[in-house]
Amino acid sequence: MTASVPGPAKRKTLSSQVAEELRARIEGGVYAPGDKLPTEQALVEKFGCSRTVIREAVATLRADGLLESRQGAGVYVLAPPASEETLTLFSHASDKISDIIEELELRIGIEVEAAGLAAARSSPAQEAAIQAELDHFAQLMAEGKSTDESDFRFHMAIAAATNNTRFKTFLEHIGRRMIPRVKLRTVMGGFDPLPNRDHTLLQEHQAIADAIFASDVDSARDAMRRHLLIGIQRYRSLKRSAATPIAQED
Repeated sequence: MTASVPGPAKRKTLSSQVAEELRARIEGGVYAPGDKLPTEQALVEKFGCSRTVIREAVATLRADGLLESRQGAGVYVLAPPASEETLTLFSHASDKISDIIEELELRIGIEVEAAGLAAARSSPAQEAAIQAELDHFAQLMAEGKSTDESDFRFHMAIAAATNNTRFKTFLEHIGRRMIPRVKLRTVMGGFDPLPNRDHTLLQEHQAIADAIFASDVDSARDAMRRHLLIGIQRYRSLKRSAATPIAQED
């Protein structure tokens, strides 16, 4: 007697059940972002179903942005898609300098490690891209032009040099408003109450780049941390000052 083969409808139900079970394990932390999913054969044995069912379940979660297939390496877990609240974290205008300070503190947690990874992993081409942004910044400064875009692109070049696309994606999401003076001018209607600091910023950027080029992981982290902490100190001083209206908070 020949065993019956599950029809399309039943197979779809099974694949949905497996997909939901895998989704629950991902959301529950059993499989964390970056983890490699068990092999197809292991999942077949775990769920007691066919390879076709497993493949359909994986395809469903891949379409939902929870899994990623890597050629020759297997299937890996991705971070859950960001919520609408998360996506607007940096996008709204603020009337409080404390928001800029908090964003800089968050960037320390991300970009200090990015600088260290760039020092450990950067290729000659990526280092050339970092140097190109330094040179462009210096040229714009000499010409008395805005360095906002070059500032942003310098940090993006470092993120790319980590060879971890998550860093680049994170900074791309934040966008140019990650540069505090850009956000401050937006809040102030185009006015920047602080003196021009291009010369200081270029020196700080150069120190970060030099450490990356020297493959000195610790020094790269220290230089990036120092760069962002100086920014925090700058905006804390402005917050304490009574010279500008936004220095006063409710």
